[in-house]
Amino acid sequence: MSKRVLVLSTSLRPNSNSDLLARQFAQGAQEAGHQVELVSLRDKELHFCRGCLACLKQSRCVIQDDANAIVEKMGAADVICFATPVYYYEMSGQMKTLLDRANCLYAADYAFRDIYLLTASAEEEDSASDGPVNGLSGWIACFEKARLAGVVRGGGVNEPGEMSRRMEKLAEAYELGKRV
Repeated sequence: MSKRVLVLSTSLRPNSNSDLLARQFAQGAQEAGHQVELVSLRDKELHFCRGCLACLKQSRCVIQDDANAIVEKMGAADVICFATPVYYYEMSGQMKTLLDRANCLYAADYAFRDIYLLTASAEEEDSASDGPVNGLSGWIACFEKARLAGVVRGGGVNEPGEMSRRMEKLAEAYELGKRV
């Protein structure tokens, strides 16, 4: 059965390593017969959550920027895949901002069940991605029908495009996408 898969690439850097993983995941999911949309935050305007909680009453954020359209796509997707660079052992700030801005989904009839995470870090050790995994897991814990379904920890890359030499990590992201 075909699923709606939303892949969110959260790096702002052109030719980023996490974006390379995102593209491989998207390709795998598409080749498995799913409807895939890849959205990059690179050119998007995202403002910080104000904590006003108006979103829970209005079913959308009162801040007018690109986050509302992305969050709407998140709520309609059966599967969401986040791809993030690891900054100071944590997810990118723009990914965290998007998660905060998705607060309106908490009270919504969201479609997503499976959430995936792809990380790219300069540190080689898998533990370098523990922060993003824990942070995303905390967000997922607020959505009782959702689960963290898979993670690719792409360590040992720093300069843009270096992930293209980590064929095993690209293959891992592709295969994870195929298994959606």
